[in-house]
Amino acid sequence: MSKKDNGASIILAYLNEKNRPYSAQDVFCNLQQQHGLGKTAVVKAMELLAVEGKIKEKIYGKQKIYFADQAQFKDVSDADLKAMDCQLAELSAEAQSLAQSCRQLDAELKELNSSLTTEEMISETQQLKEECSGYRARLQKIKSATSHVTPEEKEKVYKERDVYVKEWKKRKRLASDMINAILEGYPKSKKEFLDEVGVETDEDCKVVVPNP
Repeated sequence: MSKKDNGASIILAYLNEKNRPYSAQDVFCNLQQQHGLGKTAVVKAMELLAVEGKIKEKIYGKQKIYFADQAQFKDVSDADLKAMDCQLAELSAEAQSLAQSCRQLDAELKELNSSLTTEEMISETQQLKEECSGYRARLQKIKSATSHVTPEEKEKVYKERDVYVKEWKKRKRLASDMINAILEGYPKSKKEFLDEVGVETDEDCKVVVPNP
């Protein structure tokens, strides 16, 4: 591109190729990155092209719109327009189908990326086999044990537990009643009294009376 040309040939080719209206700002934004054209140079080049009659200019209020000279293009018949409309519809349908396929492939790719690799699956399978083997050995050991608890022994343990729980609750209630009676004439707080006599409550030991 010569200095004298100042990008005019590039702009002319671009407008003829796109064959749609553009402002100078639009052309600058579309061509600046690829061709390095400055905005002032674009404005001057488009004004010059319009003066020379190579492109057309329309003014809408304060904005100028430029587009290719339509006289250079051959007339398009109604049949050609219909054919292009059909082609456009086919291409749009194909584009939608391709977009759907891309979304489906993306979903499949994400699923594959989140799945275990073959090596990871082999390692995890081996680990599960080892765990199952350990459970089998443990189960076999339990089945072969001779010291099983009989139902009668189990029932006896439960009955003894109930007796101890009831006695625990009874003694706790008696102790609580005695402490409350003493505290009626005691000048200090309940905590100070318990600390003084060295009594530890269930709460101090963080234990709870089990249900019978």
